[in-house]
Amino acid sequence: MDHPSNFSRRQWLRSAACGFGYLAFSGTAHRLAAAPPTTMHPARAKRVIFIFMQGGPSQVDTFDYKPALFANDGKMVDFHVPRTRQVESRKVFKPLWDFAHHGQCGRQVSTLFPHVAEHVDDLCFLHGMHTEGVAHGPATIFLHTGSTSLVRPSVGAWISYGLGSDNENLPSFVTVNPPANKGGPRNYGNAFLPASFQGTVLGHPGNPNAAPEIRHIHSSLPAADQEREFNFLRSLNQAQLKANHDPQLDGAIDSLEMAWRMQNHAGNIVDLDRETPETRELYGVGAEPTDGFARQCIAARQLAESGVRYIQISHCDNSATPVWDQHNDMPKHEELAGQVDKPIAGLLADLKRRGLLDDTLVWWGGEFGRTPFSQNKNGRDHNPRGFTTWLAGGGVKPGYAHGSTDEFGFQAVQDKVHMHDLHATILHLLGMDHERLTYNYAGRDFRLTDVHGRVVREILM
Repeated sequence: MDHPSNFSRRQWLRSAACGFGYLAFSGTAHRLAAAPPTTMHPARAKRVIFIFMQGGPSQVDTFDYKPALFANDGKMVDFHVPRTRQVESRKVFKPLWDFAHHGQCGRQVSTLFPHVAEHVDDLCFLHGMHTEGVAHGPATIFLHTGSTSLVRPSVGAWISYGLGSDNENLPSFVTVNPPANKGGPRNYGNAFLPASFQGTVLGHPGNPNAAPEIRHIHSSLPAADQEREFNFLRSLNQAQLKANHDPQLDGAIDSLEMAWRMQNHAGNIVDLDRETPETRELYGVGAEPTDGFARQCIAARQLAESGVRYIQISHCDNSATPVWDQHNDMPKHEELAGQVDKPIAGLLADLKRRGLLDDTLVWWGGEFGRTPFSQNKNGRDHNPRGFTTWLAGGGVKPGYAHGSTDEFGFQAVQDKVHMHDLHATILHLLGMDHERLTYNYAGRDFRLTDVHGRVVREILM
């Protein structure tokens, strides 16, 4: 297939990847137009910032206030335990922190998140979340790819594939200090999509305090030698591509050319030194315990300003146990919240004052929640049946709460939102139909939500 002169390289890559000039939407082939890629319907958000809390923060200790837990603390109650899949009598375990009303909306937030609580009028809570996988590995992969075990493209890769980047010199999908375990690179991988749509890693996987920088971005060669080397490599690649029109090969070539453009233009995209002292203090840079995550949050805002479509920052480490996984030490939630509370609030405030929150969707959450009954006396077990996620900006209702769990905060019972539904809603806010954003591979059309998912229209403005 020739590269038509009236196609951008991005359009040509997408058409080649989808089968000789056709993009498959819901099983129907449509030739790509010569105009730049457009959304399927009017978009409310241009980009997403996902704040991933690896391990599963406890919803009943953070944002899902349940008076019944205080009233029944220590009592034995029958629960259908997710891990054993049996009804068992377990001891109710009340929250270790107090709750209070905040903002004009009056939402209840625990004392774990005093800074985020100041922004509840901008938040849209999803209290009826539920998902697949009771172990961290499957649940984490499901959150990031929509599948518990099969190798599938990540959310960021799908968004990158569907929309591309607002800045041709930057990747459309960037992940900062992503988890090194529980799926590792699969959580930001491209799977069968062309290689150019995989996440670009800033910092270092599993290290929450690694500097959010593009590693190896600068070359030791003089500029003229770099250009000669690049042109020679390009000629070899084009010769190979002419002999073999493999979409994966074309994706790899596109990644190399992106690397060249990044080397020449992206070296200073993430630069904390250009921030004012006031902005650095707003996020908590230079202070403990907030410094590490504050740097990730500032990087996210800088990347959003620069045209990156999907940005993920992660609160994780390289240990075998995810950071928010308190099976026998719930008091540690206070230490962890102290590391991220002020930086997240700073990010929300900074986006809003710069006019970026209106078209930036901020997504906060973990792979699942935790049980309202105790484990090992002072801990909580995994709970995929009911937990809380919140969104902000990007076209969702501010100061709003959707759905609910039962009286103990254990199981989603009203206006339930499955992870597939959340994925569908995120794509919708970006102007894409989750049923039409497909990729033909191995003889069938694949999509992020598989054969599931619905747009949660109740939370849309």
